[in-house]
Amino acid sequence: MHEMSLAEGVLTVIQDAARAQGFARVRTVWLEIGQLAAVEREALRFSFDVVTRGSLADGAALEIVDVPGAAWCMQCCETVAVSERGEGCPRCGSYQLQVTAGTEMRVKELEVV
Repeated sequence: MHEMSLAEGVLTVIQDAARAQGFARVRTVWLEIGQLAAVEREALRFSFDVVTRGSLADGAALEIVDVPGAAWCMQCCETVAVSERGEGCPRCGSYQLQVTAGTEMRVKELEVV
C-alpha cells in the first residue's frame, strides 16, 4: 500500500511548513489528487489518520480535491479529458495521447492554529 508512504510525505510537508511558518496545530489539510495519480482515496485517508497520530496534525480533517485528467492528442492536436490511462481520444479515437494533467498530488492548503 503506497498510500502509507504518501501520507508520510504529506506529514513531512506539514512539519516543514510548521517549522518555517511557526504554527502548532493543523485542523484541515486540502490535498489535490489527480484522477490519473493511481491513489486509492480511502486507503490514503486511513493512512493519513494513522501517520498523523500524536503529531501536530493529529485529528486533522483530510479534504481531497480531485483534479481531472487531461491529455494532448497527437492525431487531432487537441487537449482532451481522460478519466483513465490507456483510453482512446474521445474526439478521434487515437491512442497517441500524452497525459498533461491529472497525475499530480500536492498539499493545496492548510488550516492551522
